[in-house]
Amino acid sequence: MGPYADLRAFLDALDKHKQLLHITDRVALEPDVAAAACALIKLGESSPAIEFTDIGGYANARLVMNVHGSWPNHALALGLEPDASPREQFERFVEGYQRYPGELERVSDAPWQENVVDHDINLYELMPLFRLNRGDGAMFIDKPCVVSRDPDDPDNDDVENVGVYRLQVKGRNRLGIQTVPQHDIAIHLAHAEERGEDLPVAIALGNDPLITLMAATPMLYDQLEYRMAAAVQGHPYQVVRTSTGLDVPRGSEFVLEGRILARHREMEGPFGEFPGYYSGCHEYPVIEIDRVFHRTDPIFDAVYVGRPWTEIDYLQAMTTSAPIFVQLHEAFPEVTAVNALYTHGLVVIVSTGTRYGGFAKAIGMRLLTTSHGLGYATMVIVVDEDVDPFNLAQVMWAMSVKVNPASDVMILPNLSTNLLNPAGQPTGVIHKMIIDATTPVAPDVRGDYGEELDTPQTTDAWRARLATMIKELRG
Repeated sequence: MGPYADLRAFLDALDKHKQLLHITDRVALEPDVAAAACALIKLGESSPAIEFTDIGGYANARLVMNVHGSWPNHALALGLEPDASPREQFERFVEGYQRYPGELERVSDAPWQENVVDHDINLYELMPLFRLNRGDGAMFIDKPCVVSRDPDDPDNDDVENVGVYRLQVKGRNRLGIQTVPQHDIAIHLAHAEERGEDLPVAIALGNDPLITLMAATPMLYDQLEYRMAAAVQGHPYQVVRTSTGLDVPRGSEFVLEGRILARHREMEGPFGEFPGYYSGCHEYPVIEIDRVFHRTDPIFDAVYVGRPWTEIDYLQAMTTSAPIFVQLHEAFPEVTAVNALYTHGLVVIVSTGTRYGGFAKAIGMRLLTTSHGLGYATMVIVVDEDVDPFNLAQVMWAMSVKVNPASDVMILPNLSTNLLNPAGQPTGVIHKMIIDATTPVAPDVRGDYGEELDTPQTTDAWRARLATMIKELRG
């Protein structure tokens, strides 16, 4: 399966695997759309995507949500079978990630060029905009791929950035953008403002599922998301260059060309964010849109963000886990897996082999110095290599019997955290914790650990046989 040329191809695949619900009766943008997306997640880890085709206030609008919002959907996006486990999806993502760089293929035409609006732009008319949560300060576009280049190095493809940044709709052709210091676009904007220039941006909406995953991945500054998408899918990634010199996905539904206004800030927010709280109001930059392209009968793709779990938690699951694993594994080959699924990796679980006493704590400290650890990871749990970090029952067993709080818990004071972390005090600063839930090894002789129980000899064979029988039973 895959690669998918565009969002429509992926929706067809979801439909084929019974992972797409079609809502054909009339719905109100508020509160029906966000409520339906929120309700889907509450139905379990295999919830389908949802498509609305009759939206009050619009004669012809199509809107999809929860496209990435389950393990089956996420597996299909990675080219796997929908029953692939989270651990299998992690391994697939890491395998592709380590093949970087893939090939970038520039083409001259794209379906999104079918229609262009270059005067009297009105975003409210062009796409079905709505508030996700009642306390949101405005309507938001929350699943875009925002493309920018470093004006100090404009011909270097490797420092072009494709990122998912929330966009507050401030007017008919004006958007607010949240640029925090951890974002590459903040570097591009700083360089543009030092030159006294606006920063050109291209905003791609309704994208194929893989580039959205890549745009949500905390990659290195000189790693291009398109090349990473190509590496993961094993096929060149197609882009089209805009008139302003930016590359956008060929398969997008909408492309908005505009500029971040130099040295101009306006109040942005509040917005219901991934930690499950409103983010408050802050002064952030403003984008003016100069031109809008879109496919005929375009599909608008949005993500519901709320108290975990929601679609965004699936969207950021492996995009967070894989980069942390690669960075840790380079320093410590003993590391076998990383689970950063929870609240965008504010909690991270690492499984590892242990060389000597104290080794697990060293891994925890290294994690806190990764690009993600610096801004997000607050609690790190380290378990043995035979404990699956994606199996919480196993993790809690290790926590229950291998942790002595007197010596296995480290508190590191006053480290950096994301501004959206509500536990920060002051905002952006927090104490962090490392929990060593590994079995003590010499010279660490604490505890009384004898021979650990194993499983009966033919358990794996029976597991495979019974899983097949259950699958057949359920059709």
